[in-house]
Amino acid sequence: MAIFGGALADRIGFRRALSAAYFILTCAYFMVGSIGAPWLAPVRAVVPLGLLAGVILFLPALGVALVKPSVVGTTARSSKESVRSIGYSIYYTMVNIGSTLGPFLAGWLHSRLPPQDVFLIAAVSVSLMFFVVLAFYREPRGQAREASSAPAEPFRDFLTVFSNWRFVLFLVIFSGYWIVYWQQYLILPIYIHDFIDPKANTAMILITDPLIVITLTVAMNALTRRIPSFRALTIGTLVTSVGWLLIAAKASVLMAVLSLVVLALGEIIQSPRYYEYISRLAPPGQQGTYMGFAFLPIGIGSIVGGWFGGTLLQHFGSGKQYPPTIWWIVTALGVVTALLLWVYDRTLKPAG
Repeated sequence: MAIFGGALADRIGFRRALSAAYFILTCAYFMVGSIGAPWLAPVRAVVPLGLLAGVILFLPALGVALVKPSVVGTTARSSKESVRSIGYSIYYTMVNIGSTLGPFLAGWLHSRLPPQDVFLIAAVSVSLMFFVVLAFYREPRGQAREASSAPAEPFRDFLTVFSNWRFVLFLVIFSGYWIVYWQQYLILPIYIHDFIDPKANTAMILITDPLIVITLTVAMNALTRRIPSFRALTIGTLVTSVGWLLIAAKASVLMAVLSLVVLALGEIIQSPRYYEYISRLAPPGQQGTYMGFAFLPIGIGSIVGGWFGGTLLQHFGSGKQYPPTIWWIVTALGVVTALLLWVYDRTLKPAG
């Protein structure tokens, strides 16, 4: 959805896109929290529950699809060339602060309130962002395109970017990084429970990655900012991938944590530079569209990563198979991805 949200944000402006996004998210979380409410009973009586839930759960995705390209597009337009990578480091740090505090606060509220109230509180908090945008957000400089009323314009922008086969090929290759990355959430908790320690607190173990990102992203960017952005992508991909060799070498909680430390270091080497690189490829007025496409590998990695990790876990985690083989194969995929990025850099990469 973000690839269409970014194209729409370019056309209507980031301020309007963010305002619309937070309004949609407010309604979305309110509806999720109200799906079992008495006042919605007449609708539930005539609409199948699965369809009703599907429509309601589509709304948060629609809101986020407008937020993400607008925020990273704002960073692209508001940051000077010399400090853009630092701007994306700050952005990525803020994202991880939210992704760490959000589940913690939701869990704390859930232990004290009915689950529907948690979503209603989320609706209230997101509604505050709607008023913050109206009061404080100013359209960044570089808004080179006039807002268009033609409904087809965002789709034309989408097709223009999608026809850039070199850029699309890069996104497909880089999806390999996210397949490797997502395994920390997809199969690592199961692996720890089944093959290391069934009593281990996997939720606490998984805090390792966001803590490293929150505390070290800006510092890592300062250390690596002289490295060309695409080279940083390749290095970060390689570092993240080899991190899994630690848990492959020894199945222990400590090695799982150390693997996540190395994975996070690779993540903070590449992620801010990834957004910086794509922002430099975007023509004036198309930052939202290009930054929307930047989220495509994350989605591909999540979808394919679930099948990939699940298949490995089912095959090597049952019978007389050797479970650590899972991490050798995951690492191999990451190394191949880094190699393909290196070849792409040498042969096909557009200037950016």
